[in-house]
Amino acid sequence: MKPSLQLKLTQHLALTPQLQLSIRLLQLSTLELEQELENYLRDNPLLERQEEYAQSGSLPGSDGHDEGADRETAEDHSEQPYADDDSWPVEEASYVASSGSFDDEDNDYQDVQAATISLREHLLWQLGLMNLSERDRALVRCLVDALDEDGYLTQSLEELAETMPAELAIEPEELQAALNHLQHFDPTGVGARSAQECLLLQLQVLPADRTRTLAMEIVSQFLELLASHDFVKLKKQTGCDDEALRAAHLLICSLNPRPGAQYAASDTRYVTPDVVVRKLRGQWSVSVNAEAFPRLRINSLYAHILSRQRGSGLAVHLQEARWLIRNVQQRFDTILRVAQAIVDRQRQFFDHGEVAMRPLVLREIADLLGLHESTISRVTTQKYMATPRGIFELKYFFGSHVGTEAGGACSATAIRALIKQMIGAEEPKKPLSDSQISEILGQQGIVVARRTIAKYREALSIPPVNLRKSI
Repeated sequence: MKPSLQLKLTQHLALTPQLQLSIRLLQLSTLELEQELENYLRDNPLLERQEEYAQSGSLPGSDGHDEGADRETAEDHSEQPYADDDSWPVEEASYVASSGSFDDEDNDYQDVQAATISLREHLLWQLGLMNLSERDRALVRCLVDALDEDGYLTQSLEELAETMPAELAIEPEELQAALNHLQHFDPTGVGARSAQECLLLQLQVLPADRTRTLAMEIVSQFLELLASHDFVKLKKQTGCDDEALRAAHLLICSLNPRPGAQYAASDTRYVTPDVVVRKLRGQWSVSVNAEAFPRLRINSLYAHILSRQRGSGLAVHLQEARWLIRNVQQRFDTILRVAQAIVDRQRQFFDHGEVAMRPLVLREIADLLGLHESTISRVTTQKYMATPRGIFELKYFFGSHVGTEAGGACSATAIRALIKQMIGAEEPKKPLSDSQISEILGQQGIVVARRTIAKYREALSIPPVNLRKSI
């Protein structure tokens, strides 16, 4: 084969650095965006935050030219022209609420995290108040260290005795005595080796009466029947009537099967909504949340120096700062447009709740706004909307649907809301089965299979019909 030269003309899509930055910022959550901006602020000397609200500017969507704008403030707060890029308008990020002002005093506080005490610390504090020998204290301390986060002793006393040094000659009987001390500590039920023992420990400290006696009998002998809600067999085995069984059942349900959980460290995650939905003059409108909008600007001193010294190495930083500020502004503009389009499509949800949620897919919003479906997917992921009905991820308003007899469609969210309503209003002695719920929905023109009902019910953490039955 002879070597030869060939000339070929092809086309391919090349992403510019600015476009790559825009895509990356768009898919970040609010927290991730803040972390990304902190990196830019640290590395770029020309970029800085504006700490105070600029009185002349406004957030994206607060001027009359944006379709998600607040109509009441648009007349007084319009977008101002800027002569050059050195004063790019992200410094305009002052927030004008629907009422016409923003009260900084409401946020003049610091997050204060309450000091928490662990279960181990709580138990050892009680141990220090007891009059025990040093050996007994050491044994109780070993048992405390062996508890899990729910307060249960998951190892047997024999296993614990084998793990201790042989020269101490620890007998299981000594550990049992130490366990008896531990099981008298607060919270009641700590140190139990099973859920049955935990409930019995809590019942033993209650005043003696017929209800407590029946409850202890049920827990010690017929706990499985109670768990399966087989009240017919329970009445037959215990010889009690409905009223007595109901009282014992309520007493057992009032107990805490996880006594140590209240001392477990909780990992609370807070969400900052990107947009806020309000009803103004009978219409639902969307505005950008001031707390989520970063206020950035180019440092005027560096920009002035750079304008006199052409060819300086800071020119790259200046271009990078301009790109970042533009892309941050564009990010919130896009989020605002998508959020407003979602609100326009789901107005019935905001008026009437989940039962009025209509089917919605990403392509519908993409076609409406002239954006790609992947862009809508990025915008709706990890972006949140604060509404009078709560805070929702934008992706929450999209979902699957099922057909109706009339040829229409009903969203899965609305069906789950209907299921929750029906189960909430059912007769406790005769709860609705999945088949009955399917038939009721069919009578309303919504064709849903029994298996689908079961899937939606499980997604709502609602137990099956046999576990919902009461006395």
